[in-house]
Amino acid sequence: MTDCDADHPESGPRQHGHPGAADEHGHGVTARSDSRSIAIALGLFACFLVFEVVMAFIGHSLALLADAGHMLTDAGALGASLVAIRLARRPASGVWTFGFKRAEVLSAQANGITLLVISALVAFEAISRLIHPLPVNGGIVVTVAAVGVAVNVAATWVMARANRDSINVRGAFAHVVTDLYGFIGTLVAGIVIIVTGFERADSIASLIVVGLMLHAAWGLLRETGRILLEAAPEGYAPGEIVTAITSQPGVASVHDVHVWLITSGFPALSAHVLVRPPADCHQVRRELEQLLCERFNLDHTTLQVDHAPDDLLTVGGVR
Repeated sequence: MTDCDADHPESGPRQHGHPGAADEHGHGVTARSDSRSIAIALGLFACFLVFEVVMAFIGHSLALLADAGHMLTDAGALGASLVAIRLARRPASGVWTFGFKRAEVLSAQANGITLLVISALVAFEAISRLIHPLPVNGGIVVTVAAVGVAVNVAATWVMARANRDSINVRGAFAHVVTDLYGFIGTLVAGIVIIVTGFERADSIASLIVVGLMLHAAWGLLRETGRILLEAAPEGYAPGEIVTAITSQPGVASVHDVHVWLITSGFPALSAHVLVRPPADCHQVRRELEQLLCERFNLDHTTLQVDHAPDDLLTVGGVR
């Protein structure tokens, strides 16, 4: 038993900042609103996807097939996002001490991987058609692309109302916006084919869509990778946090500092803090919790606070 334990039996690691009933209610309302927005966008995409695939085969357009493949991943992303939202709302129980809050991270990472695979397939076919172009019906390309732009504008407007602090929603929104840019490129390609007869414009537009896919995939994989590898969240410098802790009165040292994201918008910290006698461990802990919450927006902290041993204080030159 440490000095603090002897003085205060309830001392030891303490988790601070569990959401209360009001927070859970607010999160539930936000999640339901996000679910509605995503469901509407998913319905729009599913209907248009069937239409686009049929027209792509009729018009022999790879650009439309590329857009359809991208929209398929978008529909999958939106569907996975809906499932992830439902899982994340489940309370912690049993061995799932954090519940299923990282379901959205896994969903976003799966979206990124799928984008990589589809972009590779489309890039291969686009390069083949650049070398050996096939006849393309520019009128069909323009018609479908124009409808696609309208559908994606509507989906973007719906998704813009969702909470994009969530990496899950943000990933789904990125899919929708990327698809909108892709359809704009396809529309331009169709107009070029009608005006100039340059059928390779279709393949060039496909490669532009591939570039957009790769950009979206890289962003999702980079961010989800940081979370799953438990790197310090962007904007959180562990060195600054350690400096802030050690500058507090009575603090001798701090070690075993870990800062990570449980899921998007849910940063956490754990640390072992040593204080100089006769400082009160529990008072120091409360002050550190307030500091971390107010200065670094860390309201889920686990701090083990003990009195520093005599040999450490002697080596440190305090005595």
